[in-house]
Amino acid sequence: MDEETTGNTEAPRPRGIHRAWWVAGAAALAIVVAGAFSTMPGILMNPLQQEFHWSRGTIGVASAVNMVLYGLTAPFAAALMDRFGIRRVVVAALGTVAAGSLLTTVMTAPWQFTLFWGFLVGLGTGSMAMAFGATVTNRWFTTRRGLVTGILSSGSVFGQMVFLPALAWTIDHYDWRPALVTLALVALAVTPVIWLVLRDHPADIGRSPYGSTEFVPKPPPVGGVARRTLAVLRDAARTKPFWLLAGAFAICGATTNGIMWTHFTPAAHDHGMAITTASTLLALIGVFNVFGTIASGWLTDRKDARRLLAVYFALRGVLLVLLPLMMAATVNPAMMVFVVAFGLLDLATVPPVIALCRTFYGDDSAIVFGWVNAAHQVGAALAAFLGGAARDAFGSYDPVWLLLGAACALAALVSLTIRRAPAHGYRPPSPSPPDASAGGQDRAPAQVPPGRRQP
Repeated sequence: MDEETTGNTEAPRPRGIHRAWWVAGAAALAIVVAGAFSTMPGILMNPLQQEFHWSRGTIGVASAVNMVLYGLTAPFAAALMDRFGIRRVVVAALGTVAAGSLLTTVMTAPWQFTLFWGFLVGLGTGSMAMAFGATVTNRWFTTRRGLVTGILSSGSVFGQMVFLPALAWTIDHYDWRPALVTLALVALAVTPVIWLVLRDHPADIGRSPYGSTEFVPKPPPVGGVARRTLAVLRDAARTKPFWLLAGAFAICGATTNGIMWTHFTPAAHDHGMAITTASTLLALIGVFNVFGTIASGWLTDRKDARRLLAVYFALRGVLLVLLPLMMAATVNPAMMVFVVAFGLLDLATVPPVIALCRTFYGDDSAIVFGWVNAAHQVGAALAAFLGGAARDAFGSYDPVWLLLGAACALAALVSLTIRRAPAHGYRPPSPSPPDASAGGQDRAPAQVPPGRRQP
């Protein structure tokens, strides 16, 4: 008799460590590797300028394309995971970033840098962004979701923290090409681990999600996922809170990924600081990111998310305005204060923005946040490009820090104007019917007897 006949839907308890934790570990490994790619433009800026004599604005174009694609890819990568499976999409993404990194070592023209690093690496890393972590968490866990989400969210920062000093040392002592080859080899090395450990759904191995006593059948492929993603954007874009959140988060991206992760190292080098030292400071900012994000999540559960955002942006703006006064050839106490404070504030904006999306958009909040995060990356891209162009024009980054400090003040005011009530007139799009034609080897049957394991 099958499961539906007996009515027995209780899954056996796995012995030892639940497979969900191994899946989360594999996902974290992929996110860590993807995070290592995000800070490379900052330490590539000076070597590329010296070898090819390209302007910083020209180099910044590739960084801008990379950041835009990183943001725009995430919502659609989630749709691809629903269609083809998590494992296939992540393995393809790792292969894409490895190919982009290797091809960058043989480039001879700026357009090639934009194609290889901007397009290929941006496409690959965007497929392993927050949407990937959320998908793994939702499928494999029914309890401890907040903990797992926090761990996976910090994976990108951890990748920056671990790899950045080593990559900067490699560039300083050898060349920029060995650093990129190293990254590509790391991506290729973890690919077999991802393929062996990562699974699309607990039902693939006849298990229930972590924390669940009920067997959860694997849902059939759903057609029109990409169409629904665009429909959510269309409906959310008709509401005022969406644009306020997107605008504030665009400034967030400009003042973090856009300027800090791309231009902090060359800006510090302008003041005589060694590239390795500046990259180490940037990695330390990543260390304090983890603590700041956890603390912000704790505060978001207890305080008004709008006011938290306003405070975070205001403090960040003050730090950016004061940064030119702290820059020096050596590390000083003022610079260490900046590193700690900016690190605590860097990712602190994420929990309040997610909470506000949940308040306004309910079940569609994850998709809406994906689009808000795309605005974050657009802001980052503009800052990456315009920051380099401003350095070429003025010979200094000082005007950039002042302008972005003022932008943070604007974001603080915008955050306070977001009203408490849910967005009036928001209507969730109707779900698309199941895609009966979306078969494939990566899709298991909808029902798997709980005692049966799949290889």
